[in-house]
Amino acid sequence: MPTQSRPLSPHLQVYRPMYTMVLSMSHRVSGVFQSLGTILLAYWLVAAATGSEAYATAARVFANPLVRLAIAAWVVAFWFHLFAGVRHLVWDAGFGFEKATARRSGRLVVVLTALASLFTLALAWRHLGGAA
Repeated sequence: MPTQSRPLSPHLQVYRPMYTMVLSMSHRVSGVFQSLGTILLAYWLVAAATGSEAYATAARVFANPLVRLAIAAWVVAFWFHLFAGVRHLVWDAGFGFEKATARRSGRLVVVLTALASLFTLALAWRHLGGAA
């Protein structure tokens, strides 16, 4: 039986990354970030329900710059996953498969993600006391 020196099916090393391909992979990754960020949300909710001492400890944890960065990444992942998910629902309805339309909708997802993320983070920064 001869050995094959090429992959049995095309894989990432065969294709050059295209905009829509990167967005598709990013949609999957943002879903993973959503799951990880939900752990932080659950921790905060449990701390709030447990009492003032547990909540004070959680507040110190959430004041850590790395945790704040993780929360900011979670916000971006949330908005991206939401908008990309709506894009997929439109595709499921049978619309937007043309190359130009798919590229335009991909750019729209990125722009909406940036705007919604900036708005959300600015709102949080303002109402949570900035760098406090």
